[in-house]
Amino acid sequence: MGSIILGVDPGTGTTGYAVIDCSDGYKILDFGCIRPPVKLHLARRYLVIFNAIEHLINKFQPDALSVETQFMSKNPQSTMKLSMARGTVMLAAAKNNVSVHEYSPKKAKLAIVGNGGASKEQVQKMLQMLFKLPKLPEPADAADALALAICHAHTLKRSTYV
Repeated sequence: MGSIILGVDPGTGTTGYAVIDCSDGYKILDFGCIRPPVKLHLARRYLVIFNAIEHLINKFQPDALSVETQFMSKNPQSTMKLSMARGTVMLAAAKNNVSVHEYSPKKAKLAIVGNGGASKEQVQKMLQMLFKLPKLPEPADAADALALAICHAHTLKRSTYV
């Protein structure tokens, strides 16, 4: 089983990321957000995301990247922009030979809380307990990325026992 997993919750304004080591339990190596300047043209924001994900890949050498599946917004423009951010993240992984695994928000919540309809706050509280963090993991985008990384780790562990 790959022990380093990079979880990513993509977005054009904020892209959450989390790197965990699951070789012996779960250990957070890093988590946070990539926030391209809003004043940048959209193409430049995607480049900031790409470069930041590539930097994380080079720094932590993850065995896998776990990314949130497509969210369908009522606004087609928002859906397209989010899809392009996802594509940017996936391209950085592919360029660096990191396998990509996609999970729905519902599946990630189920892996953390045991309830696919859990609120963001419930996910954050469970992550705080799981990692014995002094405060809630924030912002929510970083907590979502952390949940995605753990979701993939759970999937790997299940497939090991099958």
